[in-house]
Amino acid sequence: MSHDHAAEPSPSDCADFLDQIVYFIDNELDEADCTVVRAHLDSCNPCLEKYDLQRTVKSVVARSCAESAPADLRQRVLLQIRAVQVEIRKG
Repeated sequence: MSHDHAAEPSPSDCADFLDQIVYFIDNELDEADCTVVRAHLDSCNPCLEKYDLQRTVKSVVARSCAESAPADLRQRVLLQIRAVQVEIRKG
């Protein structure tokens, strides 16, 4: 990852950074790399937007995995799946 943030970030800087977003969100980078990532976010709005989107998606997925569908919804979905399976077998 390039450490020169005096100029506008280049596309390769952004590509390098975007590879690190998931690790940054999951706190899997060392402090030096976190500092570089934060500096890039401060200087690059497109990457900041992608970071915010990734963080939001990760949060929604984590929250959704903890929730369970109501029993009646689960039953309706299973019935629809079975109906489609029967149609496929007949077709």
